[in-house]
Amino acid sequence: MKQRLVELVYEKAFKYSEEPIFKLVSGRMSNYYFDCKAVTLHPEGMYLIGNLIFDMIKDSNVKGIGGLTLGADPIANAVAYTSYLKGKPIEAFVVRKTAKAHGTMQWIEGNVEKGDRVVIVDDVITTGKSTIEAINKAKEAGLEIVTVIALVDRQENGRENVEALGYKLEAIVTREEVIKLYKDRNE
Repeated sequence: MKQRLVELVYEKAFKYSEEPIFKLVSGRMSNYYFDCKAVTLHPEGMYLIGNLIFDMIKDSNVKGIGGLTLGADPIANAVAYTSYLKGKPIEAFVVRKTAKAHGTMQWIEGNVEKGDRVVIVDDVITTGKSTIEAINKAKEAGLEIVTVIALVDRQENGRENVEALGYKLEAIVTREEVIKLYKDRNE
C-alpha cells in the first residue's frame, strides 16, 4: 500500500519544473510542488491513506484524528471511515483557520473534547507552520496530542520544527521517495 501511495502522489500530486515557478505558502519559490488534494480526494488515495494511517494509530488508544482545514480534512475522514469498518472507531475533527463567527464560536469541530487523546494530521509539511497552528489550537482546546502525521514531508525543516515542540512527526511519503521515482521514470 505504501509503494502504491508513493506512486499515486507522484502521478497525481507532484509537479516539477527546472525553474522555481511554484510559490509556496511561505512565499518562497520552489521547482517542485505537491498538490495533495488530488490524492486525498481520490477514491484509491482515500483507501490507501485511511488504511495506512489507521494501521499506524490503531493501538494508540486515540479518540480523534484531525488537523487544520482544508488539507487535513479528507485524511481525517478517510481514517475515521476506515476505523469504523475495522471495528475501532476514531472520530474525525476539524481545526478551523478562524473561530466560528456565530453560535458556539469554536475553533474545533467534531466529537472530541478536553482530555481526549488525538492525532494531528496534515497533507503536506514544509516548514510546519500550519501543522503547528493545528497543534496549538488542539492544545488550547485541552486535547492530548499523541502523535503528528504528515501525508508528504517536503523535508524542509517541518519535522524538526514540530519535534522541537515535543511531538513525534511521522511522514507517510517523503520528498526523497517521490524525487527518486521521478528520476527513475524520467532518466
